Amino acid sequence: MSLQVYTATAEQVYGGLSMHESIQLMRQAFLALANGRIDQPLRTIVKSPLSVGYLGLMPACVNDPDIYPVPVYGAKVGTLFPGNPELGKDPHQGCVVLMSGETGETLAIIDASSITALRTAAVSGLAADLLARPDARVLTLFGVGHQAEWQLRAIAAVRPLEEVQVVSRHPDSARRFVERMQSEFSFPLKVAPDARGAVEKSDIVLTATNSVQPVLDRSWIQAGTHVIAMGSSTPSHCEIDPDTMADATLFVDLANSTRNESGEYLNALRQGRIDADKPLTELGSVVNGNAPGRRHAQEITLFKSLGLALEDVVMAAAMRRRYDSGGKGVCVEL
Repeated sequence: MSLQVYTATAEQVYGGLSMHESIQLMRQAFLALANGRIDQPLRTIVKSPLSVGYLGLMPACVNDPDIYPVPVYGAKVGTLFPGNPELGKDPHQGCVVLMSGETGETLAIIDASSITALRTAAVSGLAADLLARPDARVLTLFGVGHQAEWQLRAIAAVRPLEEVQVVSRHPDSARRFVERMQSEFSFPLKVAPDARGAVEKSDIVLTATNSVQPVLDRSWIQAGTHVIAMGSSTPSHCEIDPDTMADATLFVDLANSTRNESGEYLNALRQGRIDADKPLTELGSVVNGNAPGRRHAQEITLFKSLGLALEDVVMAAAMRRRYDSGGKGVCVEL
C-alpha cells in the first residue's frame, strides 16, 4: 500500500504561514514544552573535513493534540554552509521530516530553509513580545543576511517600531539591505554610522550574525534594553560579550542546550563572569506563567536563542494539519 506524504516547497511554506501565525505557533510550542508534552534531545552537529559545511541532525517528539491529533516524531536534517550567500543561496538548507508517533509512517517532508527562517524569527518575536518593554520603539539590528530580514519582520509584528538602525561590518551590504526592505515598513530603516551610537539609543537590540567574537559591548547597553542573540548556535560562535551575559537577566529556549551549545554562555563561564548557578529562565516557563518575564522597566533582559528541533516539528505539523483539513498542498506517494 502506497503512503501519501505531504510535501511543501519554500514558497508554499512562506505562503502558508504568516509571521503572526508563526509567532502563535511558537507560543503553543513552548507551552507544550513547559508542560511536558514535547521531548527535546540535544542536536548532533557533524563537521567533516571533507566538506566546507556543517550537517545538523535535530530530532524531537511531540504529543499534544492541540498541535497534531496523534503523537509525532520529527527531525530537521539541515546543513549550514556559511559561503552560500555569496552564491545567492540561503546558508541553511535541508528538509524537515514529520513521522507518526504511532506507526512511524512519514507524514511530511518540507523545505527546511523556509521553516528555519520563519520559526527562528517567530521565536524572537515571541521573546520580544514577552520580554521587551511595552513602549519599545527603536531597534538596532546586527546583520543583513537572509535571517535578518525575517527577524526584522518578527519584531515589527509585536512592537510598533518607529526606527530601525542596521549594523553591518560591510556598509554597502547594510545599504542594500535597507533599500531592499524599506518598502515593507512605514518606519525608517537607517544604516547605523556606528554600532555604539545605535545601541545606546535602542530599546531592542538583535544580533543576527555568524560572528565568532562579540559584536556588542556592555557599556553600550542602556537600562531597560531587551537583547535577542540568535545568530550563533555552536560553542565556537559568540555574539554577546561576557559582561552583558553577567549583567542581564538571561532567558533561553532550553537551559540544557544553552549550557552545552551556546558560545556566549560558555565564553562567559570560562572567563568567570558568570557561574554555573546563574539562573537561565526558559521561555516556556514564562509562557505558562511559572516564571516572571521582565520584572521592571530598567531591567536588561537577554534572550539567547539556539533554535530547537521542536520549533521545526511544530511548524511542519501545522502545515500537515492544514493539508488534512482541506488546505492547499501536494502529496506524493512513497
